[in-house]
Amino acid sequence: MAIPRTRPSAYPAILSNGFRPFFLLGSLQAGIAILLWLPLYYGKLETFSAFLPVDWHIHELLFGYLTAVVTGFLLTAIPNWTGRLPVQDFRLLVLVLLWIAGRAAVFFSAEMGWLLSAAIDCSFLLAVVAAAATEIIAGRNWRNLKVLLPVATLLAANVMFHVEAHYQGVSDTSRRLSLGAVVVLIMIIGGRIIPSFTRNWLVREKPGWLPAPFGRFDVGTIALSAVGLAGWTFFPEAVATGVLLVAAAGFNAVRLARWAGHRTLPDPLVLILHVAFAFVPLGLLLAGLAVFAPERIPAVSGIHALAVGAIACMTLAVMARATLGHTGRDLKASRGTCAVFVAIISAAVLRVAAAMMPAAAILLHISAALWVAAFAGYALLFGGMLLRPRLQTRRKGAS
Repeated sequence: MAIPRTRPSAYPAILSNGFRPFFLLGSLQAGIAILLWLPLYYGKLETFSAFLPVDWHIHELLFGYLTAVVTGFLLTAIPNWTGRLPVQDFRLLVLVLLWIAGRAAVFFSAEMGWLLSAAIDCSFLLAVVAAAATEIIAGRNWRNLKVLLPVATLLAANVMFHVEAHYQGVSDTSRRLSLGAVVVLIMIIGGRIIPSFTRNWLVREKPGWLPAPFGRFDVGTIALSAVGLAGWTFFPEAVATGVLLVAAAGFNAVRLARWAGHRTLPDPLVLILHVAFAFVPLGLLLAGLAVFAPERIPAVSGIHALAVGAIACMTLAVMARATLGHTGRDLKASRGTCAVFVAIISAAVLRVAAAMMPAAAILLHISAALWVAAFAGYALLFGGMLLRPRLQTRRKGAS
């Protein structure tokens, strides 16, 4: 007999699976954080946070929005890996409340004290790692334990972020460590789902050249990239770091080309995954070139190619696909979903352009508006699906 997707429960549908509360809360938080960011940036608004405005902005996107989406993805994927029932109901509610408490603690950290705020905020990722490890070990799914390494690195980076911000006045190493950990996670997870979803669609709709299977080339590329990102984290101005990052960019570009993305133009849900991953080699290249020509290629350009491009585009792509699939709907992008994808890609391109041309402030403003539109659009289009129970039947053509 097939394992049931969830246990019978008296809890609301939104607590039946990890993607439901965390995708919805994450999208709302991402939009609100950027709405607040520009007034904070221009000194028109103040928080009660002990963080400087730029640190609050960085922290709440990396350890607020991003950790919510990563958690939603992990808690939804792990049952598929292990065959176990998902974390749901009360256990899921505890994780949600910890995430919300973390957001409040960071916002009011000047009133609460930095140490208490840090303890509350960091407890969320600690609980996520513990819950995910428990499920993976109980399911004897040993090979997927490695996925928790970047998540544990995120936890360490969050602790370091609070310590740096308190003792140095501004975060530094922890920013790059957290960003690098997520980029490696995208390389690992993206290396599984992008060729897999592409292959499934091509076999069904467009027979011919298929994506290359995961192999030694992929392992080597991820390893090289991880070393380069580690160098970038701790030695961002070293020549060796620049060489490693540029080399990693080239290998990731080749890796992406091997996945036959150009053949997926008719399906936006598959195509967006390839477009999102393309920001990985772009970000690595810009970060590497910034070592050699910082006056022409600002370091912030690579950071935003990775953050707004690779991370935001990939997470929205996965959120849209997972929401449709796990709520029992067709895996087809509506016009609204396509508009969300266009908005976030445009926001990424303009944010990188704004970093390259800091005098053109209008680019920053347009990018921020498109970011908010993308995440508000996701919440409006998919919020109802996340709040309601899964459809019991799938329409013809669903996969």
